[in-house]
Amino acid sequence: MSSHPRSPYILKGGIVLLNAENASIERIVTLQYNPDTLTRNLQVQGAGEDGDRSEALRLTGPPVETYTLEAEIDATDGMESADDVTVDVGIQHRLAALETIIYPSSSTLFNANLMSQIGTIEIAPAEAPLTLFIWNKNRVVPVRITEFSITEEAFDTKLNPIRAKISLGMRVLSISDLGFNHQGGNIYMNYQQNKERLAKMYSGGNLQDFGINSIT
Repeated sequence: MSSHPRSPYILKGGIVLLNAENASIERIVTLQYNPDTLTRNLQVQGAGEDGDRSEALRLTGPPVETYTLEAEIDATDGMESADDVTVDVGIQHRLAALETIIYPSSSTLFNANLMSQIGTIEIAPAEAPLTLFIWNKNRVVPVRITEFSITEEAFDTKLNPIRAKISLGMRVLSISDLGFNHQGGNIYMNYQQNKERLAKMYSGGNLQDFGINSIT
């Protein structure tokens, strides 16, 4: 990014891990470079999807929304400034910060193994932190990472990756998944209400744009 004093401040997209019980932030992972494209898919949740025509206009809940993106990570800046971490491990620390989001912690695994050895049955796995995908102030959404692939494209003399592309697939967790009383459910409702507020900013058209004067 240019150091010129008049250069605009560029916001970053990224992921925040939140403790769902007390809303404390556990980790912030900003994307080094914002991807050029962000693909969103919305699957309608309608009561008439099973063929019942009498329910054709009823919506049973928010659409199932998914995000996909490809992000790049590069060690060039760190290598030029002789950053100690980059010199030592390349971009592995950046990759690990993202990868470990989809791992249960090692302490959780050790504890589960210990409990199994003493004959204790775990009723339910420990709940992971709430994952939030943030893409400006109007898009702060709870998500579950569903796809994650990494292509490492270049390496240093110690075989540390120094350039990589990451492909992420995420499913938005709505109130249908979390409920209204969950911290993530509250964040989702803020997200949907932001959509409704933005929709009201659209001035709309008129029937003459379609070449007609009335519907009926």
